[in-house]
Amino acid sequence: MSAAPAALSVLDLTPVPSGSSLSDAVRNTIDLAQHAEQAGYRRYWLAEHHLNPGVVGTAPAVLIGAVASATSTIRVGSGAVQSGHRTSLSIAEEFGLLSALHPDRIDLGLGRSGNRKAMAALAAQIAAKQEAARAAGEVAPPPAPTPPTTVRDGVILPPPYRPAGLFGSPRFILQMRLLQQANAEAANYGDLVEEILAFLRDDYVSPEGVVAQIIPGGAKGVETWLLGSTGGETAELAGRLGLPFAANYHVSPSGVFDAVEGYRAAFQPSQYLSEPQIIVSADVVVAGSDDEARELASPYGMWVRSIRRAEGAIPYPTPEQAHAYEWTPEDRALVKDRIDTQIVGSPATVVEKLAALRNATGAHELLITTITHDHHDRVRSYELLAKEWSTQ
Repeated sequence: MSAAPAALSVLDLTPVPSGSSLSDAVRNTIDLAQHAEQAGYRRYWLAEHHLNPGVVGTAPAVLIGAVASATSTIRVGSGAVQSGHRTSLSIAEEFGLLSALHPDRIDLGLGRSGNRKAMAALAAQIAAKQEAARAAGEVAPPPAPTPPTTVRDGVILPPPYRPAGLFGSPRFILQMRLLQQANAEAANYGDLVEEILAFLRDDYVSPEGVVAQIIPGGAKGVETWLLGSTGGETAELAGRLGLPFAANYHVSPSGVFDAVEGYRAAFQPSQYLSEPQIIVSADVVVAGSDDEARELASPYGMWVRSIRRAEGAIPYPTPEQAHAYEWTPEDRALVKDRIDTQIVGSPATVVEKLAALRNATGAHELLITTITHDHHDRVRSYELLAKEWSTQ
């Protein structure tokens, strides 16, 4: 695809650097949002994660309100609300209220994460198979050979990450239990999205014919985005409903092309969009030189390892802590896809790689997530990127 203008936006996990506090992390988020607004970023999205000591994104709506109050023009939203343990009404009411406080500045990014029924069933299935194999004295078969990493139009595509160990972990099972009401079942994702849209438009009518309003007049200034990692249900749903779509290259780099191509193939014009609208996310660290950026990014693998070992994201390490860590071959293999696809370097180096990602996927925006131990390095990374990107 030919080059096209693309805005930059921010995805913030509100990380907790090692040696700091939750309050420090929240203050850092507000400060970064103010700098991002000044630097010209279009959106500032906040993630949702639970039971992770190293990230504070437990309640996106709370942080969205704080960031929107501390800024004036940048759009602020979720990237993404984990809809599987929520109801359509609770989500619509929260974002309708945010929109009433900050008109035409609120984005609702929705993800399927947290689907209690599907995830709990998967976790139970994995645990049952593992227990049956142990009881039978079976020896686990050797893992299948890892497919090779490929490159398409300058974009690195590693083999897919298989999170079976994560889903079967006691921490993950506990999280599913703590997030749900007893005996509750998650709504069908497509139905939930359509109900939220109806509430925001102010035209919700129940199957029994009962009208329900979250706010008289609705919350039409809210932009609703669906976030997905593959060309499956979420990409198809976003296309069918004519909604904008965000593809998660930073989480699942192997599926980015399937995701954007599946969305485009399913897209139907709607009252929201006349043509597809795509954001693609990327993990980025920018510094004055390639060597300096690599040093700032050195703790990233250790941090990703903690997530994939089902320990919960640890407080973000210092480069010194990262250099002292003793890696096993298994650990290196576990995080290789994320290390290989993190875009790290000087402004010119990073912009060249981001431009390749934009051109190859046809993204209208790039959603940049950056974590460094030192807050000032993180702010500087976003500022250096925005300045270099503006010269294209």
